[in-house]
Amino acid sequence: MAEIDIVTSQWRMVEVGRVVLFTSGPYTDRLATIVEIIDHKRALVQGPSTKENASIPRHADSLANLVLTPIVIPNLPRAAGNATVARKWEKAEVEKQWDASSWAKKRDQKERRRGLSDFERFKVMRLRKQVRLILQLQSALVKKTMPKKLHIGTRT
Repeated sequence: MAEIDIVTSQWRMVEVGRVVLFTSGPYTDRLATIVEIIDHKRALVQGPSTKENASIPRHADSLANLVLTPIVIPNLPRAAGNATVARKWEKAEVEKQWDASSWAKKRDQKERRRGLSDFERFKVMRLRKQVRLILQLQSALVKKTMPKKLHIGTRT
């Protein structure tokens, strides 16, 4: 008999312990975790954040207002109490994982850029041009030192 390896999908499932990001409503751009699944459109969520003005009280919310993140709090029991959720949140270091993710870094960068003045946007443009020029010069230098036969895009 042949061996068959079953590989699970990498989809983000709605599950108890899944960390979510609010996209609309009064808690926009805050993290919470799913504590209980109410039905196919709603879930009970809670966000015991230690950051100032970032905690979310336990309430039912529509899944349409949430985005599932890849972060999961392992072994979170269904309908766990406030203290249990807070303890598991700290143990899993959810905020540290979120801050280290590229998703959070891109959101922070967009927020910073959104708050720039006209002159600051001009300075960013000039810096990007300088970086692009340096990269072009380095690329040209590398191409110049390469033997003719190894040039990309040329026929031999």
